[in-house]
Amino acid sequence: MGAQVRIYKRRIRSVTATKKITKAMEMISASRIVKAQRQVAASTPYASELTRAVTAVATGSNTQHPLTTEAENPVRAAVLLVTSDRGLAGGYSANAIKAADRLTERLRAQGKEVDAYIVGRKGVAYYGFRDRKIAQSWTGFTDRPSYADAKAVAGPLIEAVQKDTAEGGVDELHIVFTEFVSMMTQQPVGRRLLPLSLDEAGNVQGAGEVEQKERILPLFDFEPSAEEVLDALLPRYVESRIYNALLQSAASEHAARRRAMKSATDNAEDLIKSLTRLANAARQADITQEISEIVGGASALADASAGSD
Repeated sequence: MGAQVRIYKRRIRSVTATKKITKAMEMISASRIVKAQRQVAASTPYASELTRAVTAVATGSNTQHPLTTEAENPVRAAVLLVTSDRGLAGGYSANAIKAADRLTERLRAQGKEVDAYIVGRKGVAYYGFRDRKIAQSWTGFTDRPSYADAKAVAGPLIEAVQKDTAEGGVDELHIVFTEFVSMMTQQPVGRRLLPLSLDEAGNVQGAGEVEQKERILPLFDFEPSAEEVLDALLPRYVESRIYNALLQSAASEHAARRRAMKSATDNAEDLIKSLTRLANAARQADITQEISEIVGGASALADASAGSD
């Protein structure tokens, strides 16, 4: 029984070490959520106003531009999927990947080819394991994205939109990311960035912002022309929306990891209690067996002495 007690104690030490790691990761994620939320709140007004400016140009002119004009027969679409670089975040990346798969199936059902652009090692590994083609990928910044990262992601996508489909360009640009609703709720969403849907323009969600669907847009005069204004706004619009999506995904990743690590810590505490009870029971059984052996030995000696007399 002594060997069994040693096994239990070794497992208790191992689980205790794991508990320290999960508790530390929980505290780190909890501290980073607040900063991520502030970044989302700071980026959302800019993205909203920029989208309203694009809407004003689109509604105030008849310019045919890839930012606001839908192709008559779209044949190719680009889907940007935002996942995480690290695991231990519950179903965060898996849920985003499932949402991207559903969007891809829907686009293919409409007769469109789909080019996949991936952010995060989890998404890259998922597509690579299944031998799926990836147009381009980016890794290493999902938990702390910067605007420079958003520009790096937006660059190839803007080039693909501006190209003709015969040369490898795309007619539509979609993004799948995880929207931060609250500390307990994060939901994967898929949205079309280009062409801009005027019905949804200006409704950049995040940081508790209320949707404003019915707002009267002011009248503008465009200099030098509406087309050149749209050309200037196109990269900024795509970059701002991607940056906002990266920030919301980062906040969602930290919240999901915090929740997963808290669950792991609680499970470790329960396991330690269970193993401690088993170790105590094994030690008590060991003591009881030793006492029984001593009593039995004493009885045997007493019987032997009585027989010799």
